[in-house]
Amino acid sequence: MTEYDAKKIGDLHRHLHSHMPSDPALRVKALESLAVEKGLVAQETIDTWVEMYAEKVGPKRGAKIVAQSWTDPAFRQRLLDDAGQAIKEFGYEGHATEHLKAVENTADTHNLVVCTLCSCYPFAVLGMSPIWYRSAAYRARAVKEPRAVLEEFGVTLGNDIKVRVWDSTAELRYLVIPERPAGTEGWDAERLAALVTRNAMIGTERDLQVT
Repeated sequence: MTEYDAKKIGDLHRHLHSHMPSDPALRVKALESLAVEKGLVAQETIDTWVEMYAEKVGPKRGAKIVAQSWTDPAFRQRLLDDAGQAIKEFGYEGHATEHLKAVENTADTHNLVVCTLCSCYPFAVLGMSPIWYRSAAYRARAVKEPRAVLEEFGVTLGNDIKVRVWDSTAELRYLVIPERPAGTEGWDAERLAALVTRNAMIGTERDLQVT
């Protein structure tokens, strides 16, 4: 098994992204189109993998973790103490989650996650990162004017609510634990998980809707 060296990975990460093209998404798309055109991979194969990461691998995994934290206080504490270790109870582990930190929203605190360097993201529990998360505008503005960014996502916070911005790196990534919606007392974890959205676990959504 390959040994995971956080320092080496971090150094490599910083080196690569210091030379990253201005819009890597366009280059990836071009490579994808070329690979399909040359017959190296079928478009259906790519679509299947994208769907798996977007819908099955995550963010449903993250939703299960959040729901468990709402129903099991002991697990919630383990998650807040050492998220990377706690999620191993679900069998979720890997380079993207080995150094994971969970932060919880409260009545007077809201958490927002960004990666100013590039787009580090706990894909093993949230699936593929959304396009806006990788955009230069979000990465720059989330740190400088987080309340304005949140308002554009429909989240308006009173002055009595503190906003904490967490900057992800190759060594440390974040999972926001949203507040449990009122009116869900007695719900089991499976039913609760259906309420949890990807954006809530990034922090661009605050009040989950009970349906």
